[in-house]
Amino acid sequence: MGITRKLATKLISYQSSIRHQHKKVIMSRRLHARRTDGVDKNIWVEFTQLAADYKAVNLGQGFPDFSPPKFLQDAFCEAVSGGPQMHQYTRAFGHPPLVKNLAKFFSRIVGHEIDPLEDVLVTVGAYQALFCAFQALIDEGDEVIIVEPFFDCYQPMVKMVGGKAVYVPLRPKVEGSTVLSSGDWVLSAEELASKFTPRTKAIVINTPNNPLGKVYKTEELQMIADLCIKHDALCISDEVYEWLTYDGNKHVKIASLPGMWERTITIGSAGKTFSATGWKIGWTISSEQNIKRLKAMHQMSVFDCATTVQEAIARGFEREYELFGTPESYFQQLPALLHQKRNKLASCLESVGLQPIMPEGGYFLIADISSVKVDFNDSMSAGDEPYDFRFVKWLTKEKGLATIPVSAFYSPEHRQEFDKYIRFCFIKEDSTLDAAEDILRKLSQRQ
Repeated sequence: MGITRKLATKLISYQSSIRHQHKKVIMSRRLHARRTDGVDKNIWVEFTQLAADYKAVNLGQGFPDFSPPKFLQDAFCEAVSGGPQMHQYTRAFGHPPLVKNLAKFFSRIVGHEIDPLEDVLVTVGAYQALFCAFQALIDEGDEVIIVEPFFDCYQPMVKMVGGKAVYVPLRPKVEGSTVLSSGDWVLSAEELASKFTPRTKAIVINTPNNPLGKVYKTEELQMIADLCIKHDALCISDEVYEWLTYDGNKHVKIASLPGMWERTITIGSAGKTFSATGWKIGWTISSEQNIKRLKAMHQMSVFDCATTVQEAIARGFEREYELFGTPESYFQQLPALLHQKRNKLASCLESVGLQPIMPEGGYFLIADISSVKVDFNDSMSAGDEPYDFRFVKWLTKEKGLATIPVSAFYSPEHRQEFDKYIRFCFIKEDSTLDAAEDILRKLSQRQ
């Protein structure tokens, strides 16, 4: 009798377990949306955690390890102490002082009178600006041309709205030189033109480019503009590093070219502009007809952005408007500082036998790692992971230096062509760059 009771108990437990598992399967199907398929992985989550776990010198993540300028910190402190209104909701589409100053500042850059209330949307970083742009402007079945290398969120954002990403890579035109420039990576006019079809809705460009550092020349932008006008397509222009250019290169806004104001979505970032990435304030500037679509997505997602931070950034732009083009302007001082840091890192990489691609802009530098011979252990050789992914994991775990694999910025069809590069971030204190240099010198001595 006891045995029978035990068997019955086990049977009931087993049946309960089966029902529970079945219920989980049903619930997962019921709650799961197909738009999230394949977009759950993120290199920033993976490699940020890896750097933290191994306490590595971090030249991987794109953030300064120094504070924003004092005038911006002071503006934030004043905003925090500015009374109860600074701690409550502000205008959903952008704090009035901020959109006013953004419109005033960029009107003279674009050569078009920007309406602060109709042509500007303030977002939770450039990331949300991109999300709103894809959600608001791309329909299911629309094709979106993405120029490679691209910031890795473009592709999954296109996929989530049911669009189709179409890729065209920048390719190096000069080989065999000791130091290549990002300007030597070019976009083939013929290849790009071949990607436009009746279903093309938009093209996405990033200038200065992350991770390459390419700054598009006016003639390159004109070629893109001509194709957009010919095919009645939009241009989503990610310009978060717009102030960071070197060696006489100048950032040109594609929205400033004839016929492009109405069809360009220009995206900017206060975090990149003022070295305050944790503040998470970005913006989109475009014609009213485009911005009103993005506003709809914004109000149905985050609705509003932090008031005090927007107030501080508004004061930052007010200051920069008055000092624009002078040595006191932060937009002059920051690139001058980073120019030195770029050269310092590039010199180090050359001295240890790596080939840097000298960036014209931004705060990243990629290097060819083909000359470094590595025997990966089993844990770093599993599956079909690209070579640069395995190299970065080895460099982080075994040598204590965190970087980012460049093939992460490419589509699957082009990834293998560019898996011998890794990305370094040089907007770091000199002490951080010195620590990285020490690791790299030790590495070269063992080759």
